[in-house]
Amino acid sequence: MKKRSKRYKAAVKDLDLSKVYPVEEAISLVKKTAGVKFDPSVEVHIKLGIDAKQTDQSVRASTKLPHGTGKKKKVAAFVSPAKEKEAKEAGAELVGGKDLIEEIKKTEKLDFDIAVAEPVIMKDLAVIAKILGTKGKMPSPKTGTVTPNIGQVIADIAGGKIDLKNDEGGNIHQIIGKASYDDGKLKENYVALMEAVKAAKPKGAKQDYILGISLSSSMGPGIKVQK
Repeated sequence: MKKRSKRYKAAVKDLDLSKVYPVEEAISLVKKTAGVKFDPSVEVHIKLGIDAKQTDQSVRASTKLPHGTGKKKKVAAFVSPAKEKEAKEAGAELVGGKDLIEEIKKTEKLDFDIAVAEPVIMKDLAVIAKILGTKGKMPSPKTGTVTPNIGQVIADIAGGKIDLKNDEGGNIHQIIGKASYDDGKLKENYVALMEAVKAAKPKGAKQDYILGISLSSSMGPGIKVQK
């Protein structure tokens, strides 16, 4: 049995973890049970009715959270020399073409949160596709991270654009803000996320697509949410 901390036990003392709450109530409970001195993230965890091993059942999508996640994302831009200035001015912290690709190939270090790329660079990314892919950082047309409009997509990411992808267990985990956000903003971000997940339902998925949803703070208990 997993040993729980005193902080966790105090947070769940008057909480029924088996109950399923309306999203408004769940958000309020997540904030009340955060129980840490820093401003924790608020996370959504979604169990999907998919077989993650089947390629026709994978879920990949992107959407924009109206109020952002409260967390700045470090962007790597794989671009041609003509686009380097645009990428840097838009806010990308790592910018380059074959030189950046060669560095990653050599070190296998991915010191960034998300990657974007020009279509003309994609063929060059083949040599590090496995390195990027295992960390879920390979640019993809499906998520809008492969585009000639490099400056715009980087600005969108800074403005709250997120990419969604199921893990090996068929789950999606996504930050929707900070505990310091007011309840209304968290709900609006939650609604935007759920709309994107539902719209991304693959053709091969079971009829019962969303099996369960929970909300939690970074180190708080999971609160079950009504589907």
